[in-house]
Amino acid sequence: MKLFPAIDIRNGQCVRLRQGQFHDVEVYSHIPANVARNFEAAGASFIHIVDLDGALVGHSMNEDVIREIVNTVSIPVEVGGGIRTIKDIENKLNLGVGRVIIGTKAVESPQFVNEIIKTFGADKIVIGIDAKNGMVATDGWEKVSNYNAIQLALEMKDMGVKTIVYTDISKDGMLQGPNIEHTREMVEQTGLDIIASGGVSSMKDLDDLSSIPVYGVIIGKALYENRIHLEEAVKKYGKN
Repeated sequence: MKLFPAIDIRNGQCVRLRQGQFHDVEVYSHIPANVARNFEAAGASFIHIVDLDGALVGHSMNEDVIREIVNTVSIPVEVGGGIRTIKDIENKLNLGVGRVIIGTKAVESPQFVNEIIKTFGADKIVIGIDAKNGMVATDGWEKVSNYNAIQLALEMKDMGVKTIVYTDISKDGMLQGPNIEHTREMVEQTGLDIIASGGVSSMKDLDDLSSIPVYGVIIGKALYENRIHLEEAVKKYGKN
């Protein structure tokens, strides 16, 4: 199980939101690149970045910060938030980003996913499915669609997608544990590489997710609140 320490960027700073609410934000660092450097030093093999401003407005807003992070660490970085065009993807990959995460655009235009998988390859594209009560949320979690999360994942699989970041919004930033039941359904019904996100608060949560088993886990607030020590978690679960 691969661990993905998370850096959420808003106004150029490393922050965390509670349940995706942009008015409920806590700043953890004014220099996100320093956070990334610390994650790498602790043994991380991949870093997960979300451009929160980009997710909200629909286009990248923190490219300078992302570039600085990519140039600071030697491990790969994946980035999501406001990536909705071919040009957006090209820009991110040209920054040195390892792969990009497509969220809202995948709901709005599944054919776009088909096109980018053919253009860039499945290894460069991750689909982000953010759900509330099993239904897909879009536009920085501001809207809830009529799409069932598993239905969308299966459509993405038909397009050639291999990897999905599955976030339960109701759990995100709450440190109350992940939604094990929904995540297990996603793994079992799709057969895709599922990266679980939202609510991870302890080593027990990591144990529970590894038993499903998920391909990877995104860890955010639990790291910043010292509830999980990344070095310890990496030693237990490895870098695979």
